[in-house]
Amino acid sequence: MKIYKVGGKIRDQLLGIKSYDSDYVIFEADEKQLLEKLPDIKKIGKKKPVYISKGNEYTISEFESIEKDLESRDLTINAIAKSEEDKIISHPKALKDIEEKILRPVSIKNFFDDPLRVFRAARFSAVFPDFKVSEELINAMKLTKEKGLTKNISAERVGNELRKAFEAKRPENFISLLNDTGNLSPWFKEFENADKIPAGPEKFHGKNTVFDHTLDCMQKVYGSSLLVWMAFCHDLGKIKTPKEILPSHYGHEKTGARLANNIGKRLKLPSKFIKAGITSAKYHMKTGVYNELKPSTRVKLLMELYNKGFLREVFIITNADKGIDYFDQAEKDLEKILKIKLPEEKKELGKKSGEILFQMRCEALQDKFSY
Repeated sequence: MKIYKVGGKIRDQLLGIKSYDSDYVIFEADEKQLLEKLPDIKKIGKKKPVYISKGNEYTISEFESIEKDLESRDLTINAIAKSEEDKIISHPKALKDIEEKILRPVSIKNFFDDPLRVFRAARFSAVFPDFKVSEELINAMKLTKEKGLTKNISAERVGNELRKAFEAKRPENFISLLNDTGNLSPWFKEFENADKIPAGPEKFHGKNTVFDHTLDCMQKVYGSSLLVWMAFCHDLGKIKTPKEILPSHYGHEKTGARLANNIGKRLKLPSKFIKAGITSAKYHMKTGVYNELKPSTRVKLLMELYNKGFLREVFIITNADKGIDYFDQAEKDLEKILKIKLPEEKKELGKKSGEILFQMRCEALQDKFSY
């Protein structure tokens, strides 16, 4: 049995980046021998099984040698291995591309064989924003789309790449590279043409497009994949604004909520993500004018966001969107209205009890309107 450490762990070590779990490929052994060597290992999947042991992943290579295995990989920077004797084996361009920080495909054919590599490449552009995207990579991504191959990937795999990319330093690069290579459709088709739609009137948004503004908001909240997703979703509705009312975008919130739901479900994202995207699109305009809302509107808004579990998050998106932060005030208002309790004689009156509680909460906020 020959075991090689491969890919990201070695790449990151050469880049001086701390990483944890490792990937291994096995040669000259079958599953039975692997289980004998690592009795605690767990098998995941059937067609191309992966074996997990202590956080590390093992696969039994379908190739006759490590060199052939590396030739089948996505990017040259990932086509690198280390033997049990600590000898490095790599694609001819791997070490140089790591040193010169270049994202380059091992071959276009490898992208045709597994079109998910289009989205993996876009993810690596988010993870390594200081790496140059080579013309070969752009060409591979474009040709894969032109052949119609990206539409046949499983939704979960694309969604998983999105979530990893949205955790990265420059999550907006994921969307930007997909746009540059014509790969927003079909998975992110709602965001197509965002670079042709004005973000809003020039006095508020300058000459920025919806594309520019969205990517800027995504960068402002980087570090949380959920917040980046919410930033991506918040202005989706503007892309469907009727041309005759541009550059204004009246009522884009409701449309945006529907589009966020469509993308989230298409990618089979976790329900929390789907709800977060919908909530961001639906409520970000109201949180942006929180200081102007009347007490009844504030109570409805606060309770809806509180019950959905996204109060803080939507105000963070508002800050990224408009550069204003009303969260501290909203949190104080919420604390005040949650302290309001119905008198015993007003309970169990059905719908009437709810109306009374709502009115009491509105009255509790009356003294907050001195600004």
